[in-house]
Amino acid sequence: MLGALPIAAAVITQHVDGGIHVLAHNGRFRDTVDRSTCDALEWNHAECIKAGPIAELLTNHFAGTDPVGELDFRDGDGVAARYFRIKLAPLPRAKGAAPRCLLSVVDRTVEVQAERTLRAEMLRDSLTGLPNRLAFTEAIEKAGDKVARDLEHAVLVVDMLRFSRINESMGSLAGDELLITFARRLILALRGGDVLARTGGNEFGVLVSLRRGVEDALKAAERIQEVMATPFKLSDLEIRIECAIGVALMDARQDPEELFRNAQFAVKQAKQAGKPQVYEPKEASLARRRFSIETELRRALEKDQLKLFYQPLINLKSGEVAGFEALARWTHEERGEISPTEFIPVAEESGLILTLGRWAMDRATQTLAGWDAAAGQKLPCYVAVNLSAIQVARDDIAALVESALRSSGLTGDRLTLELTESSIVQDPARATRVFEALKSLDTTVAMDDFGTGYSSLAYLQRLPIDVLKIDRSFVSGMMIDPDSAAIVRAVLSLAEALGMSTIAEGIETVELATTLAALGCSSGQGYYFSKPLEPEAAMEYWRSRRR
Repeated sequence: MLGALPIAAAVITQHVDGGIHVLAHNGRFRDTVDRSTCDALEWNHAECIKAGPIAELLTNHFAGTDPVGELDFRDGDGVAARYFRIKLAPLPRAKGAAPRCLLSVVDRTVEVQAERTLRAEMLRDSLTGLPNRLAFTEAIEKAGDKVARDLEHAVLVVDMLRFSRINESMGSLAGDELLITFARRLILALRGGDVLARTGGNEFGVLVSLRRGVEDALKAAERIQEVMATPFKLSDLEIRIECAIGVALMDARQDPEELFRNAQFAVKQAKQAGKPQVYEPKEASLARRRFSIETELRRALEKDQLKLFYQPLINLKSGEVAGFEALARWTHEERGEISPTEFIPVAEESGLILTLGRWAMDRATQTLAGWDAAAGQKLPCYVAVNLSAIQVARDDIAALVESALRSSGLTGDRLTLELTESSIVQDPARATRVFEALKSLDTTVAMDDFGTGYSSLAYLQRLPIDVLKIDRSFVSGMMIDPDSAAIVRAVLSLAEALGMSTIAEGIETVELATTLAALGCSSGQGYYFSKPLEPEAAMEYWRSRRR
């Protein structure tokens, strides 16, 4: 019966004295034992059935304390080791006879070796031969298990800059050669015990042990930069490769993936700073807040939860309202009021500024048209709408403005578009086309925050700019700071020479208002006159200034 079984099998019994004995076996069982390290001349004298895991498995099975009856074990060491799985199955017990079971042995050596080979391939980067992201995470986890005090290890993420440009211009083969050479150089910067892995396309991870805390981590980053200082040779070219390095220090019981993400976050900061950066939880918290604001802002735009407020622009000679600047305001249901200085940059970074800009343009022109309808006449005032540099670069501004004018019924002279100097500098040719298209619609074009960015007289001469807005940083300090006062006078003189009007921002005292009027500034805005107002309050303010 045992001979008919396709696997190695034997019938095992337990005598009254507790001894384990082999009652019968098949040929496959005999061959398996012969190939094992068991050297007993008589199987029933073998040590493995007297003591050890196999004896314990059999004893527990006969005692009824091991219902599974299964054991994986290794026989031998090193490359000659073999792997087996033993399974026990109870056999019917005759009355008065000792208990018996069927023991089967499955040789899993080939299977285990295949699993190990597959796992080794899964943990290795095929191009560089280095450990990959998964293996690196496991290395971090093992290092974390050995942490005896805080900051005993650190993770460095090294990002090769400009790699995509090199890959596109020279081809993928050259790119692969560069990655291999880059990896070899990284190895030169490491100390014994450090772990290097390729964790992404042009990203490498380094796990270093620390003796002096963050100082050691930054020294490791310095060594990496030193070995990368020598140009790389690709074909006949010499290419200098720079890298951004982010550092995250390991704390006890920290999740490996979280630690790695912290280092990646530090890489982003390193790219901006131009030098290695150590992860700071505060910075990451701010980044998470920005991401949260992006999500909430998208929902707020979808649900029309933002409002436009209108800050009066006062003619400094007559004291009447010349127009209103439309300013977006956001009151979150749970967080309360969120400042434009916080959500506007998030909108620009995420691309939501395009949706926000279209909404503001449409809402502002519709509001002004509504005021005309309520007054029963065309009011002698305009509305100013800010345009982001991102909008100028990505959106069809002229079509957007034309659509807003058409739907509201306003003429172009009722709309002023405020652009910053950055929108010109990024792409002067495109900016020129946009400005000319806006002027063809009879709109007024104002340069916002003049003097704070990349001021260029060439732009002022070449572009059809109508208004210069003097930044509040100069206006607010002009009564006590001679330099600010000189800048304001220079801008006013420049505007007069070029036939432009001027608007001063940040007027908060009567002295500033009268001084700017005396110097020839056309208009002004600020809390001295009024804070930004809701549409109904803005209309009432216009009436009060008329009276």
